Amino acid sequence: MAEGSVRKARQYGDEIIWTDEEKQEISELKDAQEKMLAQIHAAVVGQERVVRQVIICLFGLGHALLLGVPGLAKTLLVSTLGKCLSLSFRRVQFTPDLMPSDITGTEVIEEVKSTGQREFRFVKGPIFTNLLLADEINRTPPKTQAALLEAMQERQVSAGGERHPLPQPFFVLATQNPIEQEGTYTLPEAQLDRFMFRIDVPYPNEEEEVEILNMTTATYEAQIEPVLDGERIMHLQRMVRKVLISEELKRYIVRLVRMTRTGGPEAPEDVSKWVSWGAGPRACQNLVIGAKAGAILDGRHEVQQEDIVDVAKPVLCHRIVTNFAASAENIDSGKIVEDLLRKAG
Repeated sequence: MAEGSVRKARQYGDEIIWTDEEKQEISELKDAQEKMLAQIHAAVVGQERVVRQVIICLFGLGHALLLGVPGLAKTLLVSTLGKCLSLSFRRVQFTPDLMPSDITGTEVIEEVKSTGQREFRFVKGPIFTNLLLADEINRTPPKTQAALLEAMQERQVSAGGERHPLPQPFFVLATQNPIEQEGTYTLPEAQLDRFMFRIDVPYPNEEEEVEILNMTTATYEAQIEPVLDGERIMHLQRMVRKVLISEELKRYIVRLVRMTRTGGPEAPEDVSKWVSWGAGPRACQNLVIGAKAGAILDGRHEVQQEDIVDVAKPVLCHRIVTNFAASAENIDSGKIVEDLLRKAG
């Protein structure tokens, strides 16, 4: 490596030496992931890809937007994940009359018995949890959406001039119904960009649906055993940042994201035809972190190109805004990302 490259690597913390103890921890994490998957699939049938992407997002310190019709076990997935990770879990059903304080909390006046004086006390809302399921986030007005998204970004709530840190680790899974749009408030692109992943939740196949019937219409009850705890999760989240990624793969990520931007020199002809707005720099960051989390969960301390391809669609699809021409030709952002992955090499 050239001297200038060595200096740059040191500057950005890329020159990392893994100790034998840390390598052992990575191996243990791979085993822990297998145990987590076994625990989750004791309650949730199928959805292997969805479960994998949710776990990657959690260890990548991100938040995820689940896109799927009702009844696909999204709530069960999150609550089961909380149990096997020893994390607290709450669910908020978003409605048109939900106020920001209904999520973040509110200040109340109460009397201090010892002095007889009145003072304000902050009553924490349901956002003060480790895992929050924000159900049908597009059913609540923009003001309430913004309050949640601000807390997601800052990992704290401000009230009465004071800051109240959220519990750590803190992970939000928001859901949207892709079919029913009446009476909903679409999330602006700038707010969608705050989600690390958009995860599409498909219908189960025939065999899975039969298994769901067997599991949910009999006396079966899944027994979930803890695999990790909050302190261990935060330690592993910090280790994700240390996973190595080559300069070549960083260039590959930047090239892939720049290809989504219509009108740019890197954009293929189809992108300029079908895309109104492409992905921003946060997409590059999330591709790196997602690939690092995927690598470490597979027991590796260096990113491979397959790790990037694995997270490309959940990172990019909600950051690419298609136009009317794409809709007329039945082209969605997922199809565009698939084409770009083939062209990026």
